[in-house]
Amino acid sequence: MNEHRLINFLLRSFVVLVFIFIFMPIAGSFVFSFNIDRFPSLPLGGFSLHWYETIAADPAVWQAFRNSLTVGVVVSLVSTLLGFTAAYTDFRYQFFGKSIYMALALLPPTIPVVIMGLAMLAFLSRVGLSGEIYAVMISHIVMCAPFAMAVIRMRLAQMDPNIEAAAWNLGANQWKAMRFVILPFTAPSIFAALFVTMAVSFDEFAVAWFVSGLNETVPVRILNTLQGQVSPTINAIGTIVFITTMTLVILAQLLLMRRRKPASA
Repeated sequence: MNEHRLINFLLRSFVVLVFIFIFMPIAGSFVFSFNIDRFPSLPLGGFSLHWYETIAADPAVWQAFRNSLTVGVVVSLVSTLLGFTAAYTDFRYQFFGKSIYMALALLPPTIPVVIMGLAMLAFLSRVGLSGEIYAVMISHIVMCAPFAMAVIRMRLAQMDPNIEAAAWNLGANQWKAMRFVILPFTAPSIFAALFVTMAVSFDEFAVAWFVSGLNETVPVRILNTLQGQVSPTINAIGTIVFITTMTLVILAQLLLMRRRKPASA
């Protein structure tokens, strides 16, 4: 029994150390974003909101946030729609080549982002969209739709397929069954997919850097700010991005953990 407790203690300690290792640089960036000194140093020179005021007065930063917000909203809506249709197709239908369909649907996140960025740049250049805000949207939809599909599939896997068939037998057509059975049951995962895909889009850098041109998103703006200088405003921008993405991810997780009554109740 003591050995079992020791193993649990060591495993939990290891997990805590991993989280400390991951979040310590982020915590440092958060702390230094309020430091009045230009360069990060301990002890802090003093508490100040100067660097937040600096980015608030920078039109380029505001434009980057507007671009990221616009892209994030469009990507989350389209990706979740595509993800839902793909997940429902997997849930409801059996057809030849389904395993290939599933493999291709889940493929984009497995491709290295540099290769994905180069491929999207080559394709979008041919159709005349490279450097446009639409290029970032299309690229991020390709990357984010599989995440939405995975989230919604997990929810549909908990549903008895006979429930929808029972609705048909009771007189509901396919659209009514979708509206009154499938959608209410998958609603938590649909909203979770919206938040997850928005978080992924808002935080994605590599592909956006290849295809965005002058339409900078926030991560691309951070890189451009870093080129040739070390600016404390990076800490402030990074803190805002981290809080935004973590809020979206936490909301998604809360929705996925939400307990709903079975659809058959």
